[in-house]
Amino acid sequence: MTVWHVLTTWVVATLHRLPDDDTDRGDVPGWVLVTVMSAILVVAILGVFEPQIKDAITNALNSVTSSK
Repeated sequence: MTVWHVLTTWVVATLHRLPDDDTDRGDVPGWVLVTVMSAILVVAILGVFEPQIKDAITNALNSVTSSK
């Protein structure tokens, strides 16, 4: 079982346990789910592409600072 599967299962199970009788809450559970899943995607992308991202940022900063 992957970390992604465990986390998404936990988020969905937590959201289903929330009471439905409070109608003034808006879409808070939806925003929580979007936020958690976005954070998981960022961690997954950084885990796979960290060296390439670091190189790209370093090259961009070097090109800006060395052009003076």
